[in-house]
Amino acid sequence: MRRRLSYWHPASLIATGFGIGNVPIASGSWASLAVLPVAWLIAGRFGGLWLIAAAALALLAGLWASARYCAASGEKDPSRIVIDEIAGQFLALAPIAVPDPVLYGIGFFAFRIFDIFKPWPAGWCDRELEGAPGVMFDDIAAGLYAALVVYGVIFLDSIYGFLP
Repeated sequence: MRRRLSYWHPASLIATGFGIGNVPIASGSWASLAVLPVAWLIAGRFGGLWLIAAAALALLAGLWASARYCAASGEKDPSRIVIDEIAGQFLALAPIAVPDPVLYGIGFFAFRIFDIFKPWPAGWCDRELEGAPGVMFDDIAAGLYAALVVYGVIFLDSIYGFLP
């Protein structure tokens, strides 16, 4: 039996999104939801492109932390790891230049749908990649798909003006 990392270990804190991953039900959804106000602050202060930097930082930190967390737990992709959802959700919101509640809602739900159903290549990454890349890259793919949906909504709104 392997020994789990302590709650306060840096890899555990990062991997679990500072404990959000320990929520027993829908931890990935809670982590994605927790990203929204953080993304709102980043995008409101610096612009939506900085969300790509936040996603990249979460990806790099997540690769390190999830590798250590998986090694300590002996599990392939523990549900307590939510840094992957954090990175993917930042990416999903990146096309939004100025924070908007409707677009953030669309970005949240689009990301959760793609993360749950995992269309190719997200499903392939989840099944075929081992270790930290397998943990992280399916959510990056889901985040990219959701970002395309958000961008499409923004583009169509610029033509038809259907958003409030």
